[in-house]
Amino acid sequence: MLRVIGKRIALLIPTLFGLSVLLFLWVRSLPGGPATALLGEKATPEAIARVNELYGFDRPLLVQYFTYMGKLLRGDFGVSINTGRPVLEEFATRFPATVELTIVALIFAIGVGVPLGYAAARHYGRFVDHSSVVLSLIGITVPVFFLAFILKYLFAIQWSILPPDGRQNPRIDATHFTDFYVLDGILTGEWDAAWDAVLHLILPGLALGTIPLAIIVRITRASVLEVQNADYVRTARAKGLMERTIRGSFILRNAMLPVVTTIGLQLGLLISGAVLTETVFAFNGIGRFLRDAIFGLDYPVLQGFIIFIAILYALINLIVDLSYSVIDPRVRVQ
Repeated sequence: MLRVIGKRIALLIPTLFGLSVLLFLWVRSLPGGPATALLGEKATPEAIARVNELYGFDRPLLVQYFTYMGKLLRGDFGVSINTGRPVLEEFATRFPATVELTIVALIFAIGVGVPLGYAAARHYGRFVDHSSVVLSLIGITVPVFFLAFILKYLFAIQWSILPPDGRQNPRIDATHFTDFYVLDGILTGEWDAAWDAVLHLILPGLALGTIPLAIIVRITRASVLEVQNADYVRTARAKGLMERTIRGSFILRNAMLPVVTTIGLQLGLLISGAVLTETVFAFNGIGRFLRDAIFGLDYPVLQGFIIFIAILYALINLIVDLSYSVIDPRVRVQ
């Protein structure tokens, strides 16, 4: 197990190195140079020269790259042009909101997607199967922002069941020391604040989790259909094992390998792709911050975000690989 972890971490080094080279060259290849991209096309030569000197853009390219890599290794992702604060500090402030939203979306996607996909495979060719296929197609094809607006209009504006936006009611005087609002409310005993934070997560969580839900349903259905016709399943039935044991230990467990891979990929996409959902619901997470960085040409933030997501994806893939050995003992033998 430790050898597997060591190999995955070793593979992370060349991946991040190649990504850092691409990011470095991307910023330096912007039209007019990075200083012009930061200041705009109407910037004066004097202003461009000052920016080049300030950020070291006038130095040799190799010196610039080693300086850039040295800062990354020290955890210095640069300073946001829009806010003037360190990029890592901005991420640390907004990351808990995106994590909370991702957890809710993933619970919704897994909690509904896996049972629905399994039920569709068990009742192949029947009403449940056809309904799940149609619903999964709708979930994939409907744009997230459109679904978000529909949910917001119906449940927040029309019926006033759930809050329309934000992370918490501003009239609630809550204590926040981890920036995980639900967790803070539980730890401090402020149950009204925790419950209000949960209510604010429901609509964006449902909107964000719809596409992963549809994908998990289809993958689970296909995987269960393949496994339930395998030789070892027929052998288990021939030996007279209980049907509940066959479904749980033989079919569902072996069918979970591709599902776990899909969940891992969707987890990375949820964390990095919540831009539209956070924008519609005014949710102050990384996605909304990234949108502001794109429109504000905040290149340090964009560079830091890409590196951050690359590291996150690598860690998620490591966890997925380790989970294989738990689900399938044959992986541990290999």
